[in-house]
Amino acid sequence: MDIEDVHKNTKLLINNIPYNVDKADFMKPGKGRAIYRLKLRNLLDNSVLERTFHSGDKVEEAHTRNYEIQYLYKEDDHYVFMNTETFEQHFLSEEDIGDRKNFLKEGTVVTVTMLGDRPIGVVLPNFVELKVMGSEISTRTDTIAAQMKPAVLETGYTIAVPSFVKSGDTIKIDTRSGTYVERVSTKK
Repeated sequence: MDIEDVHKNTKLLINNIPYNVDKADFMKPGKGRAIYRLKLRNLLDNSVLERTFHSGDKVEEAHTRNYEIQYLYKEDDHYVFMNTETFEQHFLSEEDIGDRKNFLKEGTVVTVTMLGDRPIGVVLPNFVELKVMGSEISTRTDTIAAQMKPAVLETGYTIAVPSFVKSGDTIKIDTRSGTYVERVSTKK
């Protein structure tokens, strides 16, 4: 593809490594060819690379597909997912999942980006609801600032929660930052 067709969120292959274009700046100097400065994020290890191209340059587009898959269970060091359309099962390693494993519970639907047959990205929903399995008993003290205490969630992840949250409560968590949002009411 021509460099002129590249814009933000285009996927490119550079030296057989997939990159996402995070930023694309165009500059036309008084003389010579136009300059395209790209800020690229490696889709395999999240490192950032800045490259400069000139008008007329050719780049290779990475052909990726997004699928919705549902998390089923963990088997040894692999996570088993099912494509919600074809019911085909996919096995992703703990390395592929990374820290997102802390927010995965059975039945969670995620979006996976595939480059050929290789998963290169897993996107969780922005918010998940998880049950608190254990937390310290808080003592009432007169303070101005909110008191936070550690709580262990059903996935084994430990998170800071307000002192009123107790074992058995269901809480909403922001998966982008890994922080507590609110306690979910169980009354219907």
